[in-house]
Amino acid sequence: MAKRRSFSAGLCLLLAASAAEAGKVGGDCTFNGKPLWGKVQWVGAFADIKVQVVNAFPDVKVQKVAAFPDACGKWQEVDAFPDIKAQRVTAFPDITIQYVDAFPGVP
Repeated sequence: MAKRRSFSAGLCLLLAASAAEAGKVGGDCTFNGKPLWGKVQWVGAFADIKVQVVNAFPDVKVQKVAAFPDACGKWQEVDAFPDIKAQRVTAFPDITIQYVDAFPGVP
């Protein structure tokens, strides 16, 4: 009986970890309180968010805009005074993004 309880407890922990990983981006289009829209500056270190660019199944679909980055997934790349500092990574990202031409946001 003790083995069954420990197995059940382990299974519950595994499912909870999977659910936490799946919910990286909140329903309000934020990650750890940072909105995923606005002016974004790409940095090499000390980033607010580590981002991996993917071709499928992103956490957020991102549309590059020249002005008015005022909705979920609309990013204006800037060199100074950013809303978000992001670092491109190839492994262990905080979030994954896919660049799109239309319909940005959480898929």
